[in-house]
Amino acid sequence: MKRENFGSRLGFLLVSAGCAIGLGNVWKFPYITGLYGGGVFVLVYLLFLAIMGVPVLTMELAVGRASRKSVVEAYKTLEPAGTKWHLHGWVALAGNYILMMFYTTVSAWMTGFFLKYLTGVFNGLEGTEIDSVYANMQSSPAEMVVTMSAVVCLGFLVCSIGLQEGVERISKVMMLGLLALILVLAVNSCLLPGAAEGLKFYLLPDFARAAEAGFGNIVTAAMNQAFFTLSIGMAGMQIFGSYMSKDHGLTGEAVRICLLDTFVAVASGLIIFPACFSFGVEPDAGPPLIFMTLPKVFANMTGGRLWGTLFFLFMTFACFSTVIGVFENLLANCIDNFGWSRKKATVINLVFILLASLPCALGDSLLKGVTIIGGRGVLDSEDFIVSNILLPGGALIFALFCCTKFGWGFDKYLEETNTGDGMKMPRWLKPYFQFVLPVLILVILIQGL
Repeated sequence: MKRENFGSRLGFLLVSAGCAIGLGNVWKFPYITGLYGGGVFVLVYLLFLAIMGVPVLTMELAVGRASRKSVVEAYKTLEPAGTKWHLHGWVALAGNYILMMFYTTVSAWMTGFFLKYLTGVFNGLEGTEIDSVYANMQSSPAEMVVTMSAVVCLGFLVCSIGLQEGVERISKVMMLGLLALILVLAVNSCLLPGAAEGLKFYLLPDFARAAEAGFGNIVTAAMNQAFFTLSIGMAGMQIFGSYMSKDHGLTGEAVRICLLDTFVAVASGLIIFPACFSFGVEPDAGPPLIFMTLPKVFANMTGGRLWGTLFFLFMTFACFSTVIGVFENLLANCIDNFGWSRKKATVINLVFILLASLPCALGDSLLKGVTIIGGRGVLDSEDFIVSNILLPGGALIFALFCCTKFGWGFDKYLEETNTGDGMKMPRWLKPYFQFVLPVLILVILIQGL
């Protein structure tokens, strides 16, 4: 079967960035930036993005492009005879399934709030009435299952059409829409009365606040954010490398993906912090910020229903672009490993993901109180497995595979990475790639356990 390819370079960049852009950008990044000294954190984050994020991203892309296959078959194609690196491919594939078991529910939250703003559910609500909308949505089994199922079905519908006509075409529209929405929302927030205080809190280096948080904590948080924001380690980017042409070097493409990812993360803070400070609302972390704090801001804002609708449309696009990217990875692996048609792979994966996502969708209603790992609920347990074990563990394996003589080897990795026009990865970085980078990733893995 002939390997599918992206129709354009822009399509590759937007699909890859769309897969990377998700809740880590628009939910977590603004809060931890404010918590850890604003501009101080941003500078440290950008440093670690350059020395950790870009290198591992090029490795996933190189493994994909050199093999022209999904992750299990890619390892088998490139690994030395008699080695078992391909076993990690199956672990990475399992990780993508576990990711979708809870990410589809989070996507359903965003989609549900978009629909609520669109239909005027928040009109006239204040204070605790706004808080209750989120709680009522989570505790409704029917609403959560229906919305989650809609996300899953729509995602697989897009992927079933094919790489160019489905995934690439729809992702380009969504990503361009996302970038336009974030600009409109950011400009609106920055023009609000009192927005300057929010911008000052968010972006100006505040060394007193940084010292209070502790520089060691800032370094740790920046390292983690730079690493997790790209979702590297479970072959999410590797599959898109397998669809790439050899026209452009991988270092430059990785930098462009990182820049798009970082732009969305920074711009999300330009939406949230000026709006919160303008209306005297303290920014908070996690679900309360997105689903309770911001709706109160929109309630006091002129045209709040419109801005709320646009904001949650933006959040829905951010989630759905990741869903489509991961679904494509699942389908490609089934096509490569089992020889299935795209249609057969779509149907089987659709049924499996729907059933596997039910526990998380019901985690705050029928399964409320059920704990799995260390007292964590369904969603937090699945998130722990992916974020704390499979992503850093997988990235460590990719680094060892690409940079040691026991795997593919640094010379072959470098040759693939530097094939094509554009920025090159310098050979003198070999000692860093072989000895320092794996240690940094190992630190993240140990910290997360």
